[in-house]
Amino acid sequence: MYKAVIGLGANLGNPREQLQEAVDSLNRLPGTKVADCSKLYITKPVGYDNQPDFLNCVILVETKLSPEALLGAGLGIEAALGRVRSIRNGPRILDVDLLLVEGEKREGEELILPHPRMGERAFVLAPLGDLFPDGEAFGFPFADRLASLEKDGITVCADRLKIE
Repeated sequence: MYKAVIGLGANLGNPREQLQEAVDSLNRLPGTKVADCSKLYITKPVGYDNQPDFLNCVILVETKLSPEALLGAGLGIEAALGRVRSIRNGPRILDVDLLLVEGEKREGEELILPHPRMGERAFVLAPLGDLFPDGEAFGFPFADRLASLEKDGITVCADRLKIE
């Protein structure tokens, strides 16, 4: 059993329901339990501006699945909810990103850990701070990176998803 951090985001349909469905689906995976969830954040799109704002959060999972299997499950959950990849950084029903895995660094074709762009994204690092208030997650220091990023397009919501 190890811990992993997964980023969730959506800006089409009903983003809150889709993020909740992703959490519920991850909780149903064999040997996997969602242990914690950040607050929800409303964020401006990055890279492709002509789209609605996103709803984002990060979750902490405990799992027996390999990182590759966990990534595959995330992609399957996206597909099950109807995600179609057409525009890079474009609108989406659901985005599930494997961000960090305890004790793992990878540089593969299919999987890079830590996620290669997470240090550039306040919409990932701000919610990560909810789960890791000391500014470091599994050896990945992020407090200084977050402090240096533009945060004008990020609004924190008071609520969180259910992780039962």
